[in-house]
Amino acid sequence: MRKFLRDNGLSLGFGLLFLLALAGQALAGHTDFNDRQLQDGGSPVGFGDYLTSSDFLVDVAENWQSEYLQFLLYVVATVYLIQRGSPESKPSSRIGRESDRDQLVGAHARARSPKWAKTGGWRTAVFSRSLGLVMGLLFLATWGIQSVAGLAAYNSDQLLSFGDPVDWLGYVGSAEFWNRSLQNWQSEFLALGSMAVLSVYLRQRGSPESKPVGAPHTATDETG
Repeated sequence: MRKFLRDNGLSLGFGLLFLLALAGQALAGHTDFNDRQLQDGGSPVGFGDYLTSSDFLVDVAENWQSEYLQFLLYVVATVYLIQRGSPESKPSSRIGRESDRDQLVGAHARARSPKWAKTGGWRTAVFSRSLGLVMGLLFLATWGIQSVAGLAAYNSDQLLSFGDPVDWLGYVGSAEFWNRSLQNWQSEFLALGSMAVLSVYLRQRGSPESKPVGAPHTATDETG
């Protein structure tokens, strides 16, 4: 058990933090929702009803889709774009998809390489892009959930204010939807860009996300 916890500490730690933060969001969101209900002359709802409401679902989904978009773009962009001196960037000599020898696929695969990296053909082609493909599918799935839950929440507010409800295309093309999406996207892009630049000049000793403390600022693709 101790070995399992040590070997999977990163995923288990973030999984636990995710559940605690989600529970905290649910509790705080429920209180905030009922406060707004009372201010608008409505009735408070139970915790279970809030968890299954479009208001809670849209708040969760809009953050998830922005996070998956962040990783999708970062995974794909770092194939072709570099940041000299960043530990998360390739050196300029390796821009692009790199050779089969560099990527250990086909005839260059090793004994312990994944099976689909050895077989060649469409299996190797799909496996070579599987991380970006899954991130893209997760982004589209969470973006779809956000749009549907956001539509339900938006139309509920419209009915309360005696406005006209809109259909899905109308909501996806609305300022409400894009304001929700872009306010999350811009913060993700800022965080990624800041990390790429700050990691050139600053260090975190022992972290694989940082260069070794004594590495020169120009050293690229080195981790500590």
